[in-house]
Order: sequence, then C-alpha cells, then structure tokens
Amino acid sequence: MRALRRSLTTRGASFVGCGLVLVAAGILLGQHDVTRVGVLLLALVAMALPLVRRHGLRLDVVRTAVPARVAIDERAVVTVRIRNAESSASPVVMAEESIDYALGDRPRFVLPSLRPGESQEVQYSVRSHTRGVHRIGPLSVRVRDPFGLTLRSAAVSGDAELVVLPRVLPLPTGRSLGSGIGSEGSVPHMVALHGEDDQTVREYRDGDDLRRIHWPATARTGELMVRQEDRPSKRRAVVILDSRAVGHGGSGRSSSLEWCVTTAASVTAHVVDAGYAVHLLTADTGTDTGAHHDESLEEGLETLARVGLQHDESLRAVLHAANALTAQGGLVVYVGGPLADDDVRTLAALRQPGSAGAAMVVDPDAFSGRARAGRSPAAAPAATVASLQSSGWMTTVVDARTAPPLAWSAVVGGQVVGAR
Repeated sequence: MRALRRSLTTRGASFVGCGLVLVAAGILLGQHDVTRVGVLLLALVAMALPLVRRHGLRLDVVRTAVPARVAIDERAVVTVRIRNAESSASPVVMAEESIDYALGDRPRFVLPSLRPGESQEVQYSVRSHTRGVHRIGPLSVRVRDPFGLTLRSAAVSGDAELVVLPRVLPLPTGRSLGSGIGSEGSVPHMVALHGEDDQTVREYRDGDDLRRIHWPATARTGELMVRQEDRPSKRRAVVILDSRAVGHGGSGRSSSLEWCVTTAASVTAHVVDAGYAVHLLTADTGTDTGAHHDESLEEGLETLARVGLQHDESLRAVLHAANALTAQGGLVVYVGGPLADDDVRTLAALRQPGSAGAAMVVDPDAFSGRARAGRSPAAAPAATVASLQSSGWMTTVVDARTAPPLAWSAVVGGQVVGAR
C-alpha cells in the first residue's frame, strides 16, 4: 500500500479517494450512475500505473566539470551527457541533479524523448564558498503518465567530483626568514663538499629519531650522539598542519581548522615564491606512516582541499615524518592548535641550530566562543607558545579575529598578538 501511495501524484491520490467514496456512496444509495463514475476514476488510475513502467529508464550519464579544480567562489561548468541505452524511445522525463549543498541549488531540467542510442547534453554552473571535495550526482529522474496521475522515480548511477581549493592570501615578507645558515641562507649555497649525503654528529635532543643514533660516537663520548646530515644547497621549508579534533574549535567556515587550512595554503605559496623547496605534511590515516607528504604547491593545495578533522594522535605521525625532513635544517612552520608537553618538545626539536621555526597556534576556545571543559593548563595556547619561544621559535597565538597575513606578520616580526 505504501509503494502504491508513492507511485501516485496528488492528482492520482485524489482520483483514488474520490473513486472509492463514489463507489461506496453509489452502492449504499442505489445510484448506479454515481457508482459508474467512481469506477471510471479508479480505472483511469489503474490504466495509468503500467504506462509509466513500460520504459526501462536505462540511461547512461557522463559528467565533466571544467575546470575540475577551482578556487573558492570560482565558477565551474558541469556538462551532463545523457544517452538512451534502451531499444525503444525514452519518455519525456523530469531530471534533477544531486549536488552538495555548498554548490548551490539542485539543477532541474526536462529531458526530451530520446531515440535508442541518442544523446542529450545539459550544462549548468556551480560555485562554492567553501573548500573541499564536492560530489556531483547521481541524477534523479521522474516520469509521469499523460494524465498526471502516477509517478515513477529512479536514480541513474554515476557521479563526479569537484575539488574546491582553499583560499590563498598574500603574506608579508619577513626579514628574519631570509637570514640564517646552510639551507636557510639568503643565497642558496652548498655547505657539504661532497653532496647532500655528508653527515656530522651532534648531541641527542628530545624528539630526535632513535634510528639516527651514532653508536660509535656515543660509546666514545659517553653521551647519546645522533647523525645529522649536512644541509643541501636549496633552501627548504617544512609546513606542518595540525588537524586534530581536540586542537580545534568552531564549525563551518569560521572554524579554527578552516583558518589553519587557509594559513597553511598561504604559507606554502609564500615560501614557494620565495624560492624554497616546500614540504607540506598533513595527517592521513589511509597511509602506513599516518602522514601525507606533498612537495609542490599544486599537490599541496589539493591535499588541503581534502583535509578534515582527525583523531587526537594523528599529529604524532606527522611530527615523526617531519623529523627526517628537518634534520638538514631549513624553515619549519607549524599551523595548528595547542599541544601537550611531549608534543611541544617533539615539535621544538625540529628546528635545527641556525634555522628558523615559526608557529601560529590557534586558540580553540576563541573560535568556538566557549571554554572547553577538561583541558589541562599545559595544553593551553599560551603554554605552547611559551615552550616554543624558549626553544628559539617565533610564535604567536591567534583567535577568530586575526587574519592570516596579520598572524604571519606577527610571527616574522617577532611579536605576539592575540595572546592572553
């Protein structure tokens, strides 16, 4: 009975209701003409039901979005090519595209009757105000009988995706990032005389990979010593994005995660323009290492478009992956939430002597508008900033009112804004 009700339009349901009432009234009152009218109404609905089911509605749908990767607020044109895969002509159908709400209203159009094998193209434009990977499809089609009494709905399989890249903001240039030694010098140069594989030995620091311990030197000196590769000729920048759910607050476009994604994208583009070899590290639970590594701006922006909140331990895998990249020195940039003591020490150890470390620590409570219960004082943004500053990092605490260029300017200028 429920399936029959879904197959009827409002007009069809009215015909069935009126028909039943007229048949019952005609029988009770002995009015045969009234009974005949009721039977006629029911017969019309009964004849209309098989009319909408005589077509298989086998349609092949192919979508293309041009361009497939767009920036925020940039329009993309989606072309939908629909082919009739039936051996008979298809009926006139009403079609509606299923798209993510961020792309706008669902496009609706009427598809004319198509001969077997004939195709029809439909185009529409979409635009998103938020970054992410948005699904387009499947196509929902509806067929009505000529009397408008019955309705048949079906979903045509097949979908596509549109990647909306995060916003990239211009950042001010900081003099403190151009001064340094080795791979961070203002003019790229070779420190090692025999290539990038030359190594030196230094004392062990918290956060160093235990696999890099130099046992002969340790036995000779009595102190833990680790191998440190000489710095390469090209300046290196390692950008670390924290996507832990515990480190962020707020929701939607005003959340701290979106602020960090925009800042990470802007910093990545900024250091690439400055001539750095960029390494963007993000959490990825789908890999064996738990971290995703991008070495180009294009790949990094697409990765940032797909970033979502991760579990609380996801950052440790990212910091472990960053340890091998920062062993040769270079600029280290951290964008994320406050950290516990162990994670702060691991992050602080990534900055090598003579290199620069910059951290923009978001205050989750400032983005969510309320204090988070159960958070330890050690995990507060001010405590994270103080620990990093004591290790020679340039840091700042940011809130929802701090624009990424202002936060970057505060970091490279050595000032702390937004700290409480």
